[in-house]
Amino acid sequence: MAAEQDEAKRIGEIFRRARVLARRSQTEVAAALGYHQSKVSRLEQGRGTQDLRVLRAVADELRVPLHTLGLAPPPTADRPERDTPEDMHRRTFLAAGVVPLVGPSAQPTRPTGELVRSLLPGADSAAGTGEEDLRRLEIRMSRLRALFTSCDYARLELELPALIADLRQVAGTSCDAAGLLAAAYQTSASLLLKHGDHGHAWLAVGRAMGEAERSGDPVVVASSVRVHAHLLARENHAAQAVTLIRHVVDQMSGAYDLKSSRHLAVLGMLLLRGVTASALAGSRNSVRDFLTEARDVAARMPDSTQDTWSNFGRVNVELHAVNASVVLGDAGLALDAARPLMRRHIPVPERRAALWTDAAHAYSQQGRLADGYQALRIAESCAPQDVGRPAVRALVADMAARDRRRTLPQLHHFARQLGVSA
Repeated sequence: MAAEQDEAKRIGEIFRRARVLARRSQTEVAAALGYHQSKVSRLEQGRGTQDLRVLRAVADELRVPLHTLGLAPPPTADRPERDTPEDMHRRTFLAAGVVPLVGPSAQPTRPTGELVRSLLPGADSAAGTGEEDLRRLEIRMSRLRALFTSCDYARLELELPALIADLRQVAGTSCDAAGLLAAAYQTSASLLLKHGDHGHAWLAVGRAMGEAERSGDPVVVASSVRVHAHLLARENHAAQAVTLIRHVVDQMSGAYDLKSSRHLAVLGMLLLRGVTASALAGSRNSVRDFLTEARDVAARMPDSTQDTWSNFGRVNVELHAVNASVVLGDAGLALDAARPLMRRHIPVPERRAALWTDAAHAYSQQGRLADGYQALRIAESCAPQDVGRPAVRALVADMAARDRRRTLPQLHHFARQLGVSA
């Protein structure tokens, strides 16, 4: 037992020295592999070294020769230690199997092959079109973000991998390029969350955090934290998500008159993520506090202000208030807050669909299945691809199951269209 502990500590010390020599933080190494920082910390302390897949993945990331860990024979003159195509494929599969420590991941609901491959360490960038100037890449990123807000998820999934490949080729040339790559990874994580693919969303979040830190832009970091917190909350770690958000919000708050609209927009979206996480944690007080702060920030931004990476504004704040009431089970409050918004023009399809989906949830909570069904059909008219999300499909299945007498045949037909059963 003592010998095993000594060997584990030896391996941990090798990893620590390699990381320090590379001038990389534990967080950066963990993000590159899709791990939590605590996993790297435990490895360096000589704990958790029994998993050979993890050891090989970390060794590859830090360029530690496997023979120094006792995982391969020492290289000889006639057999130098070098990567072969088989080794590259093996690392790809190892990376694909990375699972974060924070909890179990939901199974993906559909294939996302090219997108997932674009997130893997050492992914082949052949899909890219070569180096482009930063301005053109920024325009492409903005166009893909527009695909997300218009709920054109199928097209977004097709185009994201090529953009990620091109951004990877230039991300090391400037902080702005790293910031754009972080935004591409953030979008990937959000898309994977829409699909219910939490496992690969963790990989995208890790990539986003790594590039955000590399960019040195606190606003980009905060935007990546927002996606990270979203995933934490969806993985039943809402309290931890609230703590994370509050820490970053405290650093970004204050002197609003001196902040750029971009800074305020990202801060506002982070506060709205706090609203959602607090609702999932069942904390009405935190929901109220985050909403109050978000309304204060929104009041300082003209409604016409459009930020590249967000749609923050007064309307979006009230949409999140509706959602929080639904999550907390306050259906009456949710519908009272939703009715004025139903009469307003909401230009972003994803937000319009969210409003009517939340209304459907609230109607369902009140047992008003017919009204809930009508709200879902309106949501479908706003964003057809959005109603195919796992969360909406689960709502439809639940509503159909509760209509035991089949008084709403159209609801059951809609369920069959979505491929769900009561």
